[in-house]
Amino acid sequence: MFSTRLARICCLDLDTFFVSVERLLDPSLRGKAVVVGGVKHGRGVVTSASYEARAFGVRSGISIREASDMAPSAIFVAGNHGAYGDYSTRAREIVERWSPIVVAASIDEQYIDFHGCESLYKKPEDADDDATIVRAVRAMTKAIDDELGLPASAGLATSKSLAKVVCTLAKPQGVRFVRTGEEEAFLAPLPVRKLPGIGPVSEAKLARAGIVTLAELVRAPDVVLRPIFGATTACIRRDARGRGSADLGRERPAFREHDPRGLAAGSISNERTFGEKSARDTASILCGLCEHVCARARSRGVRAGCVTLRLRYSDFETITRSCTIAPSNVDGDIHRAVLALYRRARTRRMAVRLLGVGLGKLSLEGPQLQLPTMDGGARRARTVDAVREKFGYDAVHLATTVERARVRLR
Repeated sequence: MFSTRLARICCLDLDTFFVSVERLLDPSLRGKAVVVGGVKHGRGVVTSASYEARAFGVRSGISIREASDMAPSAIFVAGNHGAYGDYSTRAREIVERWSPIVVAASIDEQYIDFHGCESLYKKPEDADDDATIVRAVRAMTKAIDDELGLPASAGLATSKSLAKVVCTLAKPQGVRFVRTGEEEAFLAPLPVRKLPGIGPVSEAKLARAGIVTLAELVRAPDVVLRPIFGATTACIRRDARGRGSADLGRERPAFREHDPRGLAAGSISNERTFGEKSARDTASILCGLCEHVCARARSRGVRAGCVTLRLRYSDFETITRSCTIAPSNVDGDIHRAVLALYRRARTRRMAVRLLGVGLGKLSLEGPQLQLPTMDGGARRARTVDAVREKFGYDAVHLATTVERARVRLR
């Protein structure tokens, strides 16, 4: 029954994330109207605006030129993608200390499942289990601020969609909680636009039908809602009553990787959080991670001289192992090195919840070789790259991702 579902789904949002990172890089921006996305009066769109800039009407998604006219005194910055990705990863690492189930929705938003975590954080002064979880979430957002200097807001509720709404209303830098049984009353007076899945077009159509609040949407007959929402009508109605799904959905990349050609500085890495069910699944994930970082290295035109494996058990113990290799960006070379590191690192029977593969000691490839002069592995890699360039990354995957999953890892 719905009434027995606990309010344990948390939506965590890093407030004005790009602006917050820019202020860490340049403290003189604090307290000022800041717009991230491009130079003043230039091309592009606003990716983030400080609360001071929002006072002028500046919002994400509008053109830089429009924002320049709205807030002529604002400071405009083009953005620092590398720093954003780094801070997002570090924030994720802090969040993962608090719950074993974390799903990234974007670079600055994560969903966390706190079901069953009450016993981990219970203190005698807590009035009940709800109070325990709220306190834990407050401690989590404080840790992000204390350790990284990033403000964050969080919403706790019984479903993913409601947690998102609650988080939005908690901004800036707040934590809000909606108890089990209070969902529909909480949502009823809110404007329909507050509900995820209702954009400006749907909002306008609902307004023309005399539907302005979520309470009015809940009461509206299907004959009114179906022309607007189609097959998703039932789902929208459930969400508007606070009875949406507690499923956190699929993991989304925190950020589109910033891999310009010729960038040899820094490192390249990707991670995957999952619930380990078999050695075959784990092997497949390792292969996929190797494939991904190698594709990124080739897109940069670099080779790696160091490979790193990151492994986290379900009790949060994290192990990192690295080794030096002959410079390469070929999947097979990196995969062999990662397998060797994995076999050394995996010393416990406990399930694994996170794997990561990183490439370091990057060096430029040098002049582009012609396919006939490449070795077999490099030729295959370039062929795969060409297919992906035309049809997308998921159009083709190396056989290692599927076939080598049969390798026995333990």
